[in-house]
Order: sequence, then structure tokens, then C-alpha cells
Amino acid sequence: MSVAVETETLPAFPFDWDGTRLPAEIGALRAEPVRKVRTIAGAEAWLVSSYELCRQVLEDPRFSLKDTSAPGAPRQYALTIPPHVVNNMGNITGAGLRKAVMKAINPKAPGLEEWLRARAGALVDALVADGAPGELRSAYTDPYSAGLHCRMLGIPEEDGPRLLRSLDVAFMNAPREIEAARLNWDRDIAYMTERLDDPATGGLMAELAALREDPDYAHLTDEMLATVGVTLFGAGVISTAGFLTMALVSVLTRPDVREALTAGGGVAGAMDELLRVNLSIGDGLPRLALEDVRLGEVDVRAGELVLVLVEAANHDPERFPDPLVFRPDRENASDHLSFGGGSHYCPATALGKRHAEIALETLLDRLPGLRLAVPVEQLVWRTNFMKRLPERLPAAW
Repeated sequence: MSVAVETETLPAFPFDWDGTRLPAEIGALRAEPVRKVRTIAGAEAWLVSSYELCRQVLEDPRFSLKDTSAPGAPRQYALTIPPHVVNNMGNITGAGLRKAVMKAINPKAPGLEEWLRARAGALVDALVADGAPGELRSAYTDPYSAGLHCRMLGIPEEDGPRLLRSLDVAFMNAPREIEAARLNWDRDIAYMTERLDDPATGGLMAELAALREDPDYAHLTDEMLATVGVTLFGAGVISTAGFLTMALVSVLTRPDVREALTAGGGVAGAMDELLRVNLSIGDGLPRLALEDVRLGEVDVRAGELVLVLVEAANHDPERFPDPLVFRPDRENASDHLSFGGGSHYCPATALGKRHAEIALETLLDRLPGLRLAVPVEQLVWRTNFMKRLPERLPAAW
């Protein structure tokens, strides 16, 4: 006679995709800050939700980003990029390209701020000319971010939409391989490779192309250089446009945020608090344990997947008292983990903040009556995606 053994039913992760509220599950995690969950790919993972433990994972070299792409490693979701590209900044540093990349993403680069203001102004002009309601994602946040990255890379801004269209698939969270992701990748790599030999190319891609004449960079292939362009555009646009879009969701749905951004210290004074409450990160930051590690009250074993839940860390009342209250003068607002931490802290942090600051200032200054043009409950939220995003963000003014 056989006896059936009951197995624990693990909660599915990610949680709620609605970006207007903190997922209800986060409250329960306060009592269990390291909790096993089931990922989209069907793997078991440790979900880490307290601020201190999230920071420990991000800063401890025994938790690896690169190794999450290793063959046989438990997956949060299927890869949509080649495995060796997962640790992109590490690859860039290892190839000796970090200096060129850091120069390209410097927010103090000559003429960049003037360009950002002009581009934001032109997009608002177009919104006004077309008349209300306007669609803030397709007509403002996406083209603004895509244009910035085209400028940094030194490629034609009119080519932005062809690269932008790949991102809806490239950042999907799917349980198995996506054919469209591979096709998009091959097409975009071919495009960036062509730019290396195009005399009209400027910016970072021109600097990378010039390195091919330097014997110290003989190890670099055109595909490696093209990968830098494709990944910087993709990761950069999806992150900056995602944050800016969700910042606008906060402005349009939270009177306290709107008031803070239009009074006192303005947008600049509220930027870190805006980043803290932002819910644009729709999944967990993945790390693979390289050895057995004690994490809080849990023993994480080598080879297990760990997911850092940034939104929970940023709303941890032990670190941020009254975390649901938007408080621009919060002394430790800059402690948020929205740009990651440890060796994988986002190097484009300063650029991302300045990019959003100028876009928000321009829009709120030019359209002081800006408001959501549909009931908030009618917003449609993208599911199974690395970022929380409303599919459309209709606004009136």
C-alpha cells in the first residue's frame, strides 16, 4: 500500500502587476523575509524581502548574477538574450570597454542637458498640437528615452523605433524559450554591426569602431562591439522609460506626489523618494548562491536561486518609517535599492535620474493641468514582463 506524500504548494512569483499599489503579499513577507516561491519557469527560489537581507545578497560576492545563466541553473524565466550577455557590465569591464561606456552615459557630457530639455519640449509641443487626450507612453516617455540612447550611441534617432520594437519581447518573463527574442537579437546585432562601418555613426559606436585599429583591442570582434550597443540601448531604454512612465503614474494617481513635485524642492528634491516608491521593477533581481550561505534564519544552499524583491526592501518600515507616505525630505531616501547594489549597482544612475528629472519638470511646467484621462481602474497592466508598465497612459490637460 503506497502513501501519498503531500508537497508544499509554493506561492507563485511575481505577484500583482498593478503598478498603482504595493502587492498585498508583501505585508505577509515581513514575518518571513526569506521565503521559498515558485518562479514563472517552474523553479524553486528564495524570495528575499527585508531591506537588510536584500542588501546583503546584492553586496555578497557569494551570490552571483553571472552564474544565473549557467546551464542547469534554476531559472526565474527563460533567457531572452544569449547566456554570456547576462553579466553585461562585467563583460564590458572585462573587455576593457568600461571607460568608453562610462563616458557615453555621463549626464554632464557637453550638450546633453540642452538636448534633453529640447527633446522633452518638442515632444510636449507635439502632444499639444495633436490635442488631448495624449498617450504618454508612445508619445512621450518611450521616444524621449529611445532618443537619448540613440544620441549616446551615435546612431540616427529615426532608427530608434526599429530598436524599440524589440523590447516588448526582449524583456518578457516566459517559462520557455521565445523564438521572437532570438530573431530580434540577431536582427539588432546585424544593425549595430553595420553602424560600426557607417561613416555617419558617432558617439559610443564610433569610439568602439575606432578601437578595432588598436592592437590592444585585437581580442574584440564586431559582434562583441555590436552587443555593447544592443544591450545598452535595450537595458537603458527599458529602465529609464519604465521608471519615467511609472513616475508619471504616481503623479497622475497620487495627489501627495503631485504636490511634492510642484512645490518646495520640486522634482529634483523629490527624485530619490520617487525612486523609492516606484514600482517599475516587476520581478526580482536574480542571484545564484555559489556556496552555502546563512541568510537571516534560512540556510541557502549552493546552486539555489535567490530573488531580491526591491519593492519590498524599499518599503521596509524598519528602514523607511511610514513607507507608504511620500516624504521628499526623508533623510535616508537615497538608501533605496532601485538601482541595485554591490558590484552590480547601475552605472547609469546619475543619467537615469537627470533624464527623468528634466522630463517631469518639462511636462509639469508646460501642462500644469495634466491628469489621467481614463478612470484609474481602466489602466491595463502588462503581465509577465520584467517591468511593470501600463500598456497605455492616456492623459488630458
